[in-house]
Amino acid sequence: MTGGPLLAVRDLTVTAGAVSLVRDIALDVPAKGVVALLGRNGAGKTTTLRGILGLAPRGGRVTGSVCLDGGEQAGRLTHQIVRSGIGYVAENRGLFGALTVAENLRLAEPRHGEPDYDRVFAVFPELKDRARQRAGTMSGGQQQMLALGRVLLGRARLLLVDEPTKGLAPKIVTEVAEVLAHLAEAVPILLVEQKLAAVRRLARTAVVLTDGHVAFTGAARTLMEDPELVRSLLGVGSAGHTREVAS
Repeated sequence: MTGGPLLAVRDLTVTAGAVSLVRDIALDVPAKGVVALLGRNGAGKTTTLRGILGLAPRGGRVTGSVCLDGGEQAGRLTHQIVRSGIGYVAENRGLFGALTVAENLRLAEPRHGEPDYDRVFAVFPELKDRARQRAGTMSGGQQQMLALGRVLLGRARLLLVDEPTKGLAPKIVTEVAEVLAHLAEAVPILLVEQKLAAVRRLARTAVVLTDGHVAFTGAARTLMEDPELVRSLLGVGSAGHTREVAS
């Protein structure tokens, strides 16, 4: 470690043709814990995650600086960025429901280097116990464990996790939050999340996007305890609400 943040993003801009989808994004992710990336629908949260990985829409481009542990990633190919230690868990998880846990993990083994099964099972021992279970029969929380475990196979040092609780029942949201809290003890997370109850539990820092730029950066508690700030930035009537951020 360099002594600074594990991930430092500066002036990140993602364009689609002549249109800027996000612009001049700046955020840090420390070596431990969860940073929540928040905003109304369409604010640019997923675009920011994908921009960190060097992904732009067809005909677009990504500019700015993305430093992982002091090493510049901007300008590198996405697979090179992933190999450097940034893992991405997309919103839909990308699991194969008809395949077993073991088969889903096997499909995610990195092409270069040895898969780190010891690390995966140390963080999520339940996956080892459920190796023969079909992924489609698992609970939402267990499926999220599997999605996260697949990324950890590639020795990720940082995870970008996109809306892991979207569309889930409150009980499963709690289960997923427990999974993420456990994982964050071992691997820092940049988390896109709509459920404010999960943000309150998990995040130390919050970054809020509005219309493609950063409108707030600070302690998550500061944001969550200010109903007027939550309302103005996220369109939610109360910081204590557990419903999704309004579109």
